[in-house]
Amino acid sequence: TMTTMTTTHPMCGVRARSQAAPGVKSSSSIHRHVTMKRSARCRAEGDERVPGSARQASVGEIETLVNPLIASTQTLNDGIAKFYDESSGLWEDVWTAEGGGDGTHMHHGYYAVGNRGENGGSLNHAQAQVDMITESLKWAGVDAMTRVVDVGCGIGGSSRFMAKKYGCQAEGVTLSPVQAARANTLSRQEGLGDKARYQVADALNMPFENGAFDFVWSMESGEHMPDKKKFVNELARVCAPGGRILIVTWCHRVLEPGKSLEPAEKVLLDRICDAYYLPAWCSIADYEALAKDAGLVDIRTEDWSEEVKPFWKGVIKTALTLKGVMGLIKAGPATLRGALVMPLMQTGLATGTIKFNLITARKPAA
Repeated sequence: TMTTMTTTHPMCGVRARSQAAPGVKSSSSIHRHVTMKRSARCRAEGDERVPGSARQASVGEIETLVNPLIASTQTLNDGIAKFYDESSGLWEDVWTAEGGGDGTHMHHGYYAVGNRGENGGSLNHAQAQVDMITESLKWAGVDAMTRVVDVGCGIGGSSRFMAKKYGCQAEGVTLSPVQAARANTLSRQEGLGDKARYQVADALNMPFENGAFDFVWSMESGEHMPDKKKFVNELARVCAPGGRILIVTWCHRVLEPGKSLEPAEKVLLDRICDAYYLPAWCSIADYEALAKDAGLVDIRTEDWSEEVKPFWKGVIKTALTLKGVMGLIKAGPATLRGALVMPLMQTGLATGTIKFNLITARKPAA
């Protein structure tokens, strides 16, 4: 059995479980007893430290019942792969059938003014998810591309969209064999053939040549990267000179120099980390510093936390449908635990602990 150490990411005050120093690929070991200890701590401290403590304490109790049923994995990457192998089909099916979303897109929606449920109106989740892609590209100034890599591609929704819109060649990488297979199936079904191809690979060590892509896209995959510096450097490596990189990711709030997150914030993020197989969080300011260190230029950042807030309410509502509940039970305890902490994402966004951020940068021309 591997020994688990609690370490602190060099650019983040939130703890991550690791066998070695932060920055080593696939270094984190996920153990059930760590999760159980954290759930117990959340229940014990919930009334004083965690917003919405009554609801979250009861959820924590269910988490404690579920945690022993979750199979241990040896590394963080193994845990991520297994989590998405088990949950991706459920998301695609239930979010599309019951939630009114597009299950081929495994990311937040961008809820523009007029699609935020104003005056009791309904939300168009499927349109919001497409809008997340188009608005992100628009914000980054991307209106054409020849070759795009979808880093942490899920089942390839974003890159297939780009392949159709721009006629570009798309490549995608994911740790999940189930996701890669499904993405390739959808690519064939949608008539893209080899225009959009997906494979199992580590985003920190991608099987591509230097400068292979004029556009590098990471939609909500940076959260899973145990070494954020290596992540940014790898994106820069595969980006062609003059090409553009766009990262859309969850972050914690920007901290003042010498300050750290509050204890309640750490508890909240720790529970999300355990459920979604995430290492340490960082801020968008940390990403900006890493982009500069990688030699990237024209760096810009943005906060779309308000634009994504309606998403989690819709996801939770969908999970509580009969089809959703039955699907969660069938998918397994890890997926069920992921559903149980969804309200914590709502809480984090509402309190400002969690930020939904974008960062784009250009690789200097040779």
